[in-house]
Amino acid sequence: MSRGEEAEVARLGVGIGWRSELDLTIERMDGVDFVEVVAENIRPARLPESLRILRARGLPVIPHGVSLGVGGAEPPDPARLAHLAECAEALVSPLVSEHLAFVRGGGVEAGHLLPVPRTRDSLRVVIENVRRAQDALPVPLALENVAAIFGWPDDELTEAEFLAELVTATGVGLLIDVANLHTNQVNLGLPAVKALDVLPLEHLAYVHVAGGYEAHGIWHDTHTTTAPQEVLDLLTELCARATPPGVLLEWDDEYPSDAVLADELTRIRTAMSVAGDRR
Repeated sequence: MSRGEEAEVARLGVGIGWRSELDLTIERMDGVDFVEVVAENIRPARLPESLRILRARGLPVIPHGVSLGVGGAEPPDPARLAHLAECAEALVSPLVSEHLAFVRGGGVEAGHLLPVPRTRDSLRVVIENVRRAQDALPVPLALENVAAIFGWPDDELTEAEFLAELVTATGVGLLIDVANLHTNQVNLGLPAVKALDVLPLEHLAYVHVAGGYEAHGIWHDTHTTTAPQEVLDLLTELCARATPPGVLLEWDDEYPSDAVLADELTRIRTAMSVAGDRR
């Protein structure tokens, strides 16, 4: 697969993150067009029955990695790349997504998706790591902006500028998490709407929406609550600039009723339609 194929984007619709705790809920829920599964939580040779059911219905399933670490100084681990590739093949996925994050160094795990230092030197390393990942995957790769509670002191670029230059150099797709943009606006003072004006949204693969909470002036991106209106407003702002191929709700713990999840999908669709009225 050539890197130029990264620009070919699958049409996905509105979806939800698949979790084993939500398997029956998702199977019987109306209005779910696609799902995303954390790649580290599945074995390609023995997929969960629920994912097999959803695939049989024709729903796209996207493997979403959380441990590759393209933001580190070391090249991506071939075994982790192989696992992502096997997941994509087993699920007949249209793409694979991961995070633009630092997760380990010298064999020590950070335990979090940490922000990458946004320097020119760092950018050169990340470009090479992304190219290695693209060459190892059978489908296009999309990278997600992360939620941060701190920034590195020597940053030379904004997050949006860093991502824009990375896309220009590699053709990698963008998974824009509007909840993470909100997080970084609260925690780091990075204006979320301004970021949308800088990001190359023509390379958008899909969008994440999630909830969290603020405590002592810090926003925590927990994926355990309904999305605040500020996050949905950012989704509207994004949709006023581009038509996202897909928008996906993340909910990772403290799972609510089926009705609450269905209402969240409705709120997402409403936020998207408001943008259409503004065009």
